[in-house]
Amino acid sequence: MAGEQRPLRLLGLHGYRQNQRSFHERTGALRKALRGRAELVSVSAPHPAAGPGPGPEHGARPEAQPRAWWFSRPREETFDALEEAAACGGLEAALEAVARAFAEQGPFDGLLGFSQGAALAALVCARQQRGDTRFPCRFAILIAGFRSRAAAHSSYYRDPIALPTLHVLGETDRVIAPALSRELASHFVEPVLLTHPGGHFVPAAAPQRRAYLEFLARFLK
Repeated sequence: MAGEQRPLRLLGLHGYRQNQRSFHERTGALRKALRGRAELVSVSAPHPAAGPGPGPEHGARPEAQPRAWWFSRPREETFDALEEAAACGGLEAALEAVARAFAEQGPFDGLLGFSQGAALAALVCARQQRGDTRFPCRFAILIAGFRSRAAAHSSYYRDPIALPTLHVLGETDRVIAPALSRELASHFVEPVLLTHPGGHFVPAAAPQRRAYLEFLARFLK
């Protein structure tokens, strides 16, 4: 119908050792909560990751394998959010994967990242602010996010990032402590914080649903 507002489109960036398929399954409640307002389209990280989940040695198809956006220990191909790595590996390939998603599956209005995906989304926001035209988005939702401890990434946080953001943190998150998400939020200009009583997951109960919709309403006009 004429004048009807199209739903926003969000590019979803999954957590460490997840993939496009598992993130789609884990965000079912969120996608239902956003129905009619926003569509979530997820992509897989470029790097295979060791850990829970079937690997190629067990005959798993590539889309079912655990993935990583980058590694804090490139030689071991592992990642630890708290590790202050002097060297890291894989970020440029991750940025290229996100840029390819924008080019081939876009346009996207915003990013929605979880855990390592939220950390990556923050770096993408910083790149966009520096003039990188591969990432044309208007906002980001960062769930259980954190600042990368890699020395090579420190410059991304040098200047306040002006892109509008909603930061979602769990009070009982034992994987990414709430303080880490608040630290990431401090690098953004006027960040919106949403706290929930749960742990390390994408929350979508009524209070969070209202907060998501209130934030997204700013970009539906």
